[in-house]
Amino acid sequence: MNSTISSNQRCRIAVDAMGGDYAPLNAVLGAVEAYNHSDSFDLLLVGKETEIKKVISENNLDFNSENIINADEVIEMGESPASSLKTKKKSSIVIGAQLVRDKNSDAFVSAGNTGAMMAASTLITGRIKSVGRPTIGAEMPNVNGICYLYDVGSSKDSKPVHLFEYAVMGSIFAKEMGGIINPKIGVLSMGEEEGKGNEVSEAASRLLKQTKLNFIGNVEGRDILAGEVDVIVCDGYVGNVLLKFGEAVPKLLKYLLKQTADTNFLDKLKIGITKGTLKKALKSLDYQEYGGVPLLGINGISIIGHGSSTPKAFKNMVLRADEMYQKNLVQKLTNSIIEYSNQIDKAEING
Repeated sequence: MNSTISSNQRCRIAVDAMGGDYAPLNAVLGAVEAYNHSDSFDLLLVGKETEIKKVISENNLDFNSENIINADEVIEMGESPASSLKTKKKSSIVIGAQLVRDKNSDAFVSAGNTGAMMAASTLITGRIKSVGRPTIGAEMPNVNGICYLYDVGSSKDSKPVHLFEYAVMGSIFAKEMGGIINPKIGVLSMGEEEGKGNEVSEAASRLLKQTKLNFIGNVEGRDILAGEVDVIVCDGYVGNVLLKFGEAVPKLLKYLLKQTADTNFLDKLKIGITKGTLKKALKSLDYQEYGGVPLLGINGISIIGHGSSTPKAFKNMVLRADEMYQKNLVQKLTNSIIEYSNQIDKAEING
């Protein structure tokens, strides 16, 4: 298994310039900043050529217009993913996915319509062989650093084999991108004891027990923040609820701090003194720091960002795509799915 891509191979990253609430401005500013920050990749901007050129000109950006791929259509945020891929074949999302499929780009980054991005990546770019469902994860901060949660919304009603795949791909991502040597994996359940889960989680546990993965068994919701496990797998419906709940925590903390400060001058003074420390402590909760989430299981690199992505978020999405390429992550995921699938009883694989 290759550890890294040969240094003479440059990554090619396509960015959906029309994706996001502030397109094309934020996408172009962030992507070009990332491009100027590193000399390890080539950048392609996909979208309405005249609008992209206008942003480049008005902001005096140093970018070769030959690396702009024109896409006349835009899939809007509220459009149906399935129908939009059929009716808007000249959209930036469709063309970006085709670039990766046709090996004209190694990665595609977008903060556009999430459903359309997932559908285009899965149906146009295509899945890794032996992967039933791609997955997106969330990096949840805990007392020891980061816990990776899969799946957080790429699909729902997962089968046991899908949770098995999430565990394999999540462990490889945690190892390669998170630096965790032997990630501890758990299946989210109602209790740590066997028999506490539903049929899907119990069947997934049986599959994972047969592998050489560092599977520790059932874990509970509190374990996400406790730092006892590195990768937690669950159905996408459950994971999305957890993710949205977690995203609301910083807003609640700010509200509670303000409420406390408004009732007592001494508390207000104390909070003011510690404001910088609090901001630093909450930095890991800021989506801009990691930019977006990779869709694992795609035969290429696909990163999905928030619709409200700032230039900083786009920059970090692009840099993360480059890091994934340099670490040869797609090939490692492909090899690992095959390796661990061979370790389980084929009679149980479909649960």
